[in-house]
Amino acid sequence: MKGFIDDANYFVSLLDEGTNLGDVIDNYVNEHTLTGKNAFFVGDLGKIVKKHSQWQNIVAQIKPFYTVKCNSTPAVLEILAALGTGFACSSKTEMALVQELGVSPENIIYISPCKQVSQIKYAAKVGVNIMTCDSEVELKKIARNHPNAKVLLHIATEDNTGDEEGNMKFGATLKNCRHILECAKELDVQIIGVKFHVSSACKESQVYVHALSDARCVFDMAGEFGFTMNILDIGGGFTGTEFQLEEVNHVISPLLDVYFPEGSGIKIISEPGSYYVSSAFTLAVNIIAKKVVESDKFSSGVEKTGSDEPAFVYYMNDGVYGSFASKLSEDLNTIPEVHKKYKDDEPLFTSSLWGPSCDELDHIVEKCLLPELNVGDWLIFDNMGADSLHEPSAFNDRQRPAIYYMMSFSDWYEMQDAGITSDTMKNFFFVPSCIQLSQEDSFSTEA
Repeated sequence: MKGFIDDANYFVSLLDEGTNLGDVIDNYVNEHTLTGKNAFFVGDLGKIVKKHSQWQNIVAQIKPFYTVKCNSTPAVLEILAALGTGFACSSKTEMALVQELGVSPENIIYISPCKQVSQIKYAAKVGVNIMTCDSEVELKKIARNHPNAKVLLHIATEDNTGDEEGNMKFGATLKNCRHILECAKELDVQIIGVKFHVSSACKESQVYVHALSDARCVFDMAGEFGFTMNILDIGGGFTGTEFQLEEVNHVISPLLDVYFPEGSGIKIISEPGSYYVSSAFTLAVNIIAKKVVESDKFSSGVEKTGSDEPAFVYYMNDGVYGSFASKLSEDLNTIPEVHKKYKDDEPLFTSSLWGPSCDELDHIVEKCLLPELNVGDWLIFDNMGADSLHEPSAFNDRQRPAIYYMMSFSDWYEMQDAGITSDTMKNFFFVPSCIQLSQEDSFSTEA
């Protein structure tokens, strides 16, 4: 995986007071309407800085290790590195991306549950020693190929989402942990801590109570085998809302004081991903085709309304083989917004949104209410920073979206207060808002 932007420099548009994200989107919609109507992202890097400040204010005792696969654009990785986060990497390419930014191996953990031997050897070569493991098979691979490995035993959690298969797919049960610890002792592999993960789909914070209790059991079990345990990884699953972070902290903080008290030598870490980046990126897509269908035949399983009003099927220039890839495995966590202005009393019609591939899987929004749109109109999707900025699929010749970075002056000052300057981030160029620039002076971050 190469960086999303081949150019090593990122132009960040500093917004004057009174200029906002909507103004930036308007500006680039106009530009792209003139130059080809390609989809594009606007990334507000200030929101990443705010998320880090929020993390520090609420759960300062937990060090974040950002999950790189969530959004591996180099600009995001560099700003997080400057903020002092660690990084949770799933592959050799992710480890390389992070180390190119000067991140030390001590601030990288290798979290893939199913590791390739070549990638374990790469981790050993570059000094990435901390990695997760949940089975005897994985432990033997690590023992053969990484003599300095320090393992976090990944234990299973059970939540109430109803997805029992997904809950138990990765992670060792307490019953199996003793066997894995015995194997580690025989293989002379260091077990230094425990990891668990609670899904963001889990609504019951009580799951953390059981997970922390189980983790304490494994710590005690490991002590019986003579292992020195010093890391507890509470995984990811943070949605990005301040309320959820406070709710989780309210549950785990007293338990950490009991099970892993300050002064015990146990370092508490976590793996936030979408928490940092989801709200920071907005995607603009263009309508490339349109169909009119009968509303009562709109989709199977939808109750017939008996209305004579038409329904519309729209095709966009981005889909599940591009920026909406996560839609293949989960529900879309954003509502489309129509870019063009329309009257409050303008009629709304049942609408369906599809990607450009003409594939039956390329279904973005099954049913929503929108005013009638035309080919060439734009739709805006917010909260698109997680699992959406990947290299384009070979399925079609889709052109990857450009990314335009912005930040308000107030966020820029907050970033400087956090100790990050333009000198710290060598690849960033902070420039006056592009909205203020003439056409010939404007810049592009397109690859």
